[in-house]
Amino acid sequence: MSTRRLIAVVVLAPALAALALWAFAWPAARTAPRDLPLGVAGPTAATARVEKQLAAHEGAFEIHRYADEAAARDAIEDRTVYGAVVVTPQGPELLTASAASPVVAQLLQQAVTQQAAAEGAAARTVDVVPAPETDPRGAALNASVLPLALAGIAAGAAVTLLGLRGLRAACALVGAAALIGVIAAALADSWLEVLTGTWWTEAGVFALSTLAVSAAVAGLAALIGAAGVGIMAGVVMLLGNPFSGAPSAPQMLPEPAGVIGQWLPPGAGTTLLRSVSFFDGAAATGPALTLTWWAALGLGAVLLGSALRSRTRATEPATTRELAPVG
Repeated sequence: MSTRRLIAVVVLAPALAALALWAFAWPAARTAPRDLPLGVAGPTAATARVEKQLAAHEGAFEIHRYADEAAARDAIEDRTVYGAVVVTPQGPELLTASAASPVVAQLLQQAVTQQAAAEGAAARTVDVVPAPETDPRGAALNASVLPLALAGIAAGAAVTLLGLRGLRAACALVGAAALIGVIAAALADSWLEVLTGTWWTEAGVFALSTLAVSAAVAGLAALIGAAGVGIMAGVVMLLGNPFSGAPSAPQMLPEPAGVIGQWLPPGAGTTLLRSVSFFDGAAATGPALTLTWWAALGLGAVLLGSALRSRTRATEPATTRELAPVG
């Protein structure tokens, strides 16, 4: 038995290391625009050349056409596109939204500026939705992904290890998530001032993001046992965190990492937080529903697991009496 355990450790440790390196290094090494939503505004005859130049970057951009600059600005503020190239008589004008992704804003600025310079023109850049001056690169917001994931895993594991079941477990998960949300908003908004949205809405997003993870961890553990904690922790840490797109954007990750990341709590939570903090809630429905489903299914699994356990215990005495020998 000890030999088998030794072999299991020797094999499992490198396998986990390889999986972790793949999950974190692969998206980072393959970061590049893939069908990145980008607007082009202006008369059709004037924008045709710009669209052709952008199309030369095969698969990089998903072009959205707009009649004028005002329509392009609205699309950026609605989070339909990350930026837009506006064709004007004075030359191209680039509209960006560094609040959506400083990395994407910089990438677009470099691409458009270089193209304009090659044609002997100068491109003016306007940041329609700028990132906060206290966090121009979005580093603080990106750094919040891992702590929230760890807090959710810790809360779910604590509920499981302390033996809380049913309604008590659900209340503990909700209460812990709510407190974490308040603390996170106090740190990120009130103290660091890296968020600019409504305080209580931001606290709600932090809380829902945490609850989505903690409920999933405790719920799976309630159904299959303590192994559920390890499984969900692995999913959140090895897939949810590196696939979240927080440092750049989901469309900057290799397929299907970006899509998978938005299905998991870290990615959905980051997208929702950006929407409520910088875009007045634009495009918040999708990630909000994703987090809600994770939280609801997790809490449902916690209650179901407790009910199944109680039912099993209730039937055990009857079964024992039926099998007992008659003396």
